[in-house]
Amino acid sequence: MPELPEVETIRRQLRSEIINQTVVRAGSHESQKFLPAREIKGRRFTELSRRGKYLIAECDDQTELIVHLGMTGQLLIDGGEQSSTILDQYQRAWWSLDNGKTVVFRDVRRFGRIAVVNKGDYSQIPTLRDMGPEPFSPELTGDEVWRRTRGRRRRIKTQLLSQRLVAGVGNIYADEALFLARINPSLRSISRPQAQRLLDALRTILSEAIERGGTTIRDYRNLEGEGSNQHHLKCYGRAGQICLVCASTLRSRVIDARTTTWCPQCQSR
Repeated sequence: MPELPEVETIRRQLRSEIINQTVVRAGSHESQKFLPAREIKGRRFTELSRRGKYLIAECDDQTELIVHLGMTGQLLIDGGEQSSTILDQYQRAWWSLDNGKTVVFRDVRRFGRIAVVNKGDYSQIPTLRDMGPEPFSPELTGDEVWRRTRGRRRRIKTQLLSQRLVAGVGNIYADEALFLARINPSLRSISRPQAQRLLDALRTILSEAIERGGTTIRDYRNLEGEGSNQHHLKCYGRAGQICLVCASTLRSRVIDARTTTWCPQCQSR
């Protein structure tokens, strides 16, 4: 599933293509998850932002187009003469702009979703409504991370994936950040120093992934092709291989239904 770095990469690439452009035609798959895409016809995009793993396109009538890519979602720019033509069977929504280009939402497994809401009203999107702070927020401190984890019964890896501790972190970057912070993913509580290390690690891991255009393992593509961060992963997906820090063998187990990789030496309990 695209996580914060992948969605932020797409936001940066897509923003200049759609800002101040009016949607002249819009269409979608018949699924209820994608039908709201059609409501945007006639509206002008005024800004494109990101909250966690969600893209938020602000419109000139004080509404917002919300796009969640799900597991296999991709946003593409089609600039051809037949720009409103379905590109393939996996196109789920499209918006033709008055600059002659079309934004296409392609989603093989149909786990993505689209919504149109009044600006800032996320009451019908609980994951977005209840989301924790952005990891790069200047208001987020190590003490705040510690406070948010204190007294929780869920494992720290699961807390990271919940989107309530911090926004935008999924399985890849949770494993990578916990490894860099030297925190065992099975812990149910962490100390203040560990919380600060975790926040620092998250910011480092996410920043580097954004600079590299995201992590392409299977389906993710940004507007320019594949990201390159997959070549720099030190923990995620490396179970059975040698730890790059201590030369121990990395282990893997399922924690709350998510496959998790860690180093038994660097991340001892």
